[in-house]
Formats: sequence, C-alpha cells, structure tokens
Amino acid sequence: MADGENSLQYVKLKKDQAPVDINPGELNQPIEVPQLNVRECDACGQSLPENFEPPAVEPWTTGIFGCTEDMDSCRTGFFCPCVLFGRNYQAVRDDYASATTPCVLHAIFIEGCLVLAATTAAFHGFIDPGTQSLLCEGLLFSWWMCGVYTESVRKMLQKKYHLENSPCEPCLVHCCLHWCAVCQEHREMKARLDDNFVMPMTLVNAPPVQQMSSSSTSSSSANVHEHHTNLQMQAL
Repeated sequence: MADGENSLQYVKLKKDQAPVDINPGELNQPIEVPQLNVRECDACGQSLPENFEPPAVEPWTTGIFGCTEDMDSCRTGFFCPCVLFGRNYQAVRDDYASATTPCVLHAIFIEGCLVLAATTAAFHGFIDPGTQSLLCEGLLFSWWMCGVYTESVRKMLQKKYHLENSPCEPCLVHCCLHWCAVCQEHREMKARLDDNFVMPMTLVNAPPVQQMSSSSTSSSSANVHEHHTNLQMQAL
C-alpha cells in the first residue's frame, strides 16, 4: 500500500507504528479461495472432487434392428406401440407413477396421424389437391412434433445410463425408426434391470424362549443353599 507496485500486500500494524495511508476501496479487493473453485455436476449441481472423471459413453446392449430378440416387446411395439411407450416412460422416470397419460398422448398423435394419413391416401382423387397438400404438410409437421415428444424417453435413458447416440440423434431416430426405437429402449431398460441382482441374505433363527418353572427354581435355589452350607471355616 505504501508501494504502488505491491498494493495488495498485507500491512502489519503495531501500536507504536505511524499511521498508514489507505486509499478508499483498497481493502475491498477480491480474494481467490481455491476451495470454492470446484466443478459442479451439470445434472444435479453437486460439487465434484478434483479427481472426478466423467463416465465413458457406453454402447447399447442391443441394436436398433434387434426387435426379434424380445418377442413380447416386439409384438407389443408393433401392434400397440402406445402401450409400450407408456411403459417405457413410466419405467425411466422415478417420479412418474402412471403410464396412462403418455400412452393416451401417443395414441392420439402417433396413431391418429397414421389413420389420417391412411384416410388421405385412400381418398386420393376425391379430395381437392390443395386440401390434400395442406393435409400432407400438416401430417409431416405433426410427425416431427411427435418425434420431439417421443425422443424425451430416449434422452432420459441415455442420461441415466450414459448411452451413446446410436445410430443418430434421438429425434431423428424416432422420426425414421419409431417402432424400432421404442422396442430398443424397452429392451435396454429390461436388460439394465436384470443386471441389478440382490445380495443373498442369511436367515438366522432366534433360539426358543426358555421358561423357568417353579420346580426348577426350587431345585436351583436348593443347590445354591447346599453349596453355601458345605463351606467350612478354617483357622489361619
């Protein structure tokens, strides 16, 4: 502070020391504390240790076209994809207790778009070309929005198990291969849950309760009394 070049050094004051000139605001300098400069988790915001290394990106246990590896999910995903999507949404979210809402939304927007597209194709030639083009544009936009909605399950699953983007971005996967993506996500969660085994527990049976009857109590007291009466006094 007396020296202009070394103005951030501390000045040790003594009782017999002369007054020191301090400029206004010179004591309110920021102090860097290394303990406070820690990395935080992007997902939960908790502090991370210095030697923390992010987990590696893991591959999926099954491929996008491995639908036949689990025939139950394959049949459900092909005939009732809304049911399988609702189950996936319920399983991937710990705070979500019902699969009805995502199942109904999937049935309205995905299956509804398919029915509308099939109806438009069936009545080709009976509908005005301008109206038909508007319907096609609306269907394409709705299908893209459905891909944005259904990709949420795949993103949550990738974030939970640190999975890679395979074969491409989640939105593009659901837009192009929606049925295969839903089946793959179900197989992935099923495989991850099967790997969580429970440690065997050893059951220890408690010993039987022992009760003392009056006869056993009297016999034990008699033995104690006999033991005391057998004692003899000997002179030292």
